[in-house]
Amino acid sequence: MFFIRLLKEFYSSLKHPTGRFNYLQGFLRNIPGQIGMTLRNEILVKYFASCGEGVSIQEGVRFLNIHKIELGNRVIIGNGSFLQGGGKIIIGNDVLLGPDVKIWSVNHKFENINKPILEQGWEYKKVTIMDGCWLAANVFVLPGVTLPEGCVVTACSLVSKKNYPPYSILAGNPCRVIGKRKN
Repeated sequence: MFFIRLLKEFYSSLKHPTGRFNYLQGFLRNIPGQIGMTLRNEILVKYFASCGEGVSIQEGVRFLNIHKIELGNRVIIGNGSFLQGGGKIIIGNDVLLGPDVKIWSVNHKFENINKPILEQGWEYKKVTIMDGCWLAANVFVLPGVTLPEGCVVTACSLVSKKNYPPYSILAGNPCRVIGKRKN
């Protein structure tokens, strides 16, 4: 009985484009080496809202709402990164995402204390990462963030919604400007 129910769930999932993509992603995500990267770079790029040339999707990367993610040219998405595109994510050209970077464009609403958080719905806010940025390992980007051109975000930083100058070096939780890349 369990096996039949499982097959019905699988078949039901395959009827919906998101379900089909999730199975495809689950299969492609952990194929190692150059073969895996080639498969991801050739197949997954067709699911983005738009995708430039020379994109590299490394092993273990996960996407939610990939159809709302736009990638520029020569974007590298590091091992184990997770992008939640429900509110839209725009990533410019020559952007490097280190291993285990998380970019979130959706969050729970929680203002009403008389209603369980699970019943309050979602808040969708676009995330934009402009050309030439580098987000080092384990950076977490919250909904609504815009990172201007050329910013470097140090490892393990939490990027919240602030105005950062272009070519800034950012660090901490929450991120703050700790330096400048250009004079």
